[in-house]
Amino acid sequence: MGTSLKGRTIVMSGGSRGIGLAILTAAAREGANAVFLAKTDTPDPRLPGTVHTAVAAIEAAGGSAVAVVGDVREEADVERAVATAVDRFGGVDVCVNNASALDVRGTEELPVKRFDLMQSINSRGTFLLTRACLPYLKQSDHAHILTLSPPLNLAPRWLGAHPAYTLSKYGMSLLTLGWAAEFAEDGIAANCLWPQTLIATAAVANVLDGESLTSRSRGPEIMADAALTVLSRPPRERTGRTLLDADVLIEAGHTDLSGYGGGREPELDFFVDPPQVG
Repeated sequence: MGTSLKGRTIVMSGGSRGIGLAILTAAAREGANAVFLAKTDTPDPRLPGTVHTAVAAIEAAGGSAVAVVGDVREEADVERAVATAVDRFGGVDVCVNNASALDVRGTEELPVKRFDLMQSINSRGTFLLTRACLPYLKQSDHAHILTLSPPLNLAPRWLGAHPAYTLSKYGMSLLTLGWAAEFAEDGIAANCLWPQTLIATAAVANVLDGESLTSRSRGPEIMADAALTVLSRPPRERTGRTLLDADVLIEAGHTDLSGYGGGREPELDFFVDPPQVG
């Protein structure tokens, strides 16, 4: 049985657009507080929204929000975001590792600078934010770490497709599964959540030849609804899992996912294999 997120405080990396903003907006409808660390203070011509439009959307949905302009790669910025949550709302109940960099070029084509960027935002940023939140998560009676990272699919198809990106995302998952074990006695749930299909975001449109894929992508609301389903459960009920959004919702009784878009056969996301037939 789930519980409301009313009055709970979420700290998130990223969150000014896309899946992160969808999660914070959905949580705001339940009365959650949000503090998010993001870089877009002024509009970017390639990307929708800024931290200011995100705060407005979250508050219009019924929550309270504070944007901290900063970089998840900078320890001082991360600590400032967590301190803001503690000062403004009295603590941290949920840590969402959402910020991520994507570059699917192969090893010979990928510049070292881009390799470093993915490792520092994805794996290292996840470590920094969670580490900063931990003292306050330990004080919460509804402590969750939720990382937007994939199942550990070791099929050669995925290992060989884009090793640098895969390393950065699997690093996020390994850290989160490690925290589930490390902090089990503290009552902190730690789970990964990943979309079964591509999600219609600016990253898909800009990086992955967007137009044809966008029509076969579900809306970010499916990840938001799945995230709230996970975060509303008591922490000791489910921890140490890598979850797919569709599986979470189907298990919760939402069997018709057509309202999220993507057409009859949405495009599967990275690291997700087609279901076995027979």
